[in-house]
Amino acid sequence: MTVSLGRILVLDDEEKMAALIARSLVRSGYEANARTNAEQALEDLKRERYDVLVTDLRMPGLDGLEVLVRAKKIDPGIDVILMTAYASVETVREAMKRGAVDYLEKPISAEEQLKPLLERLLKGSDSREEKRNPARQEAPPKKSAPQPCDDSDDPINFDGVLCKSAPMREIYRKAVKVAKTNASVLLRGESGTGKEVIADLIQGNSNRADKPYVKINCGALPENLLESELFGHVKGSFTGAVGDRDGMFITANGGTILLDEIGEVSPALQVKLLRILQQGELNRVGESATRKVDVRVIAATNRPLEKMIESGQFRQDLYDRLNVVPLVLPALRERREDLEPLIRHFADKFSDGRPVNFLSDAWDAMMSYSWPGNIRELENAVEHALVLGSPTGIKLEDLPASVQQFSVLTPLKSGNLGDVVGQASLEEIEKNCLLQALEKTKGNRTRAARVLNITRRTLGYRLKKYDLEEEVNRRYFSAPGD
Repeated sequence: MTVSLGRILVLDDEEKMAALIARSLVRSGYEANARTNAEQALEDLKRERYDVLVTDLRMPGLDGLEVLVRAKKIDPGIDVILMTAYASVETVREAMKRGAVDYLEKPISAEEQLKPLLERLLKGSDSREEKRNPARQEAPPKKSAPQPCDDSDDPINFDGVLCKSAPMREIYRKAVKVAKTNASVLLRGESGTGKEVIADLIQGNSNRADKPYVKINCGALPENLLESELFGHVKGSFTGAVGDRDGMFITANGGTILLDEIGEVSPALQVKLLRILQQGELNRVGESATRKVDVRVIAATNRPLEKMIESGQFRQDLYDRLNVVPLVLPALRERREDLEPLIRHFADKFSDGRPVNFLSDAWDAMMSYSWPGNIRELENAVEHALVLGSPTGIKLEDLPASVQQFSVLTPLKSGNLGDVVGQASLEEIEKNCLLQALEKTKGNRTRAARVLNITRRTLGYRLKKYDLEEEVNRRYFSAPGD
């Protein structure tokens, strides 16, 4: 019997292209199926396991980026390769940020481009199974003494926790103190505030630091698969259960488990989690024998659990068991003192040792931006700036469009936007934003439209609406256009 090199799902709205790629892969020893409809392909992923999804970027209905996001939710371990005839730096960056492993420019050669890439990705069934598992066991971090948290102005930088502001210093103090206990910890805060980093700090300074440490994203899997991942299963307990398997709680026995996105767990599974917290007992799926486990639980969520309790979506008794020590991480906009050391930290991380200089317009924009995506957004923005910036310095135009747009909407010499709103009409504010966007992009209308998050056509319409066309052309061009 021939052993398959891997299972590949090919998605392209061009039927001939999808079939051609799939046939070529089958001849080379892969199992490959072709689909022309994105929804149908996603249903396939729910029913069967594939190692790699190869999808076109531009398709009617769902585009490739949306398919990528939904495929990763169905199977977090699947590798996704995008095919596109319209590759751009922004598209590629967005695809990689959302979890794509690579992209291929059309027209592609299955023999020369796709197959070598698949060979690098699929190095054996064991590694593929590990990648598919949304839970991960961390190597125990080296134990070191926590820094004293005094009242000095120097930022704390310990085990990935960097803080200067009073709110984060208090979080740090509590985390170090609770680390030495076995108490359950509930980490609350907006997405991107660093909940996993604090969890790592607690585990790394606990008495279980040299024991197993398992992390699982509870929102990454449907209920039946999440139950199997958490508690394990026995052979034949459900379709696809080809052997016995221990779950994450058994794997973490004696150590710590991080239940990320705990608010996504169904009420049925909440009962089983409560049993572990109360009695230290579980049953694998399909097994009657009860197993004892000793696991410290750290949970994290950005969901409003109190409101979920009121609506019956989350159990009060489970909440009480998890919420022994609550730590609420402030949003980055509430800890502005941490902004500068964090920017410097990420700049050092991505600069490969070379000095990084933010020019004044870029630095002012980053310091005034609200960072709704918190530390995660800040880290991505710094990496974005270093990729696009030059050795002479990071300019405003090197920053992500969202940061540039915020800078444009913040008047340059009038204090803040609230002051201007009180002094000017809406029409004057809009004209000011248009002119500032063009000033910052040196009259390039395409880039100015991107900064304002509108189309180039809309920008042109608004310039005509306010009779600004002639002024803009005179200021930046000897003739109309750019």
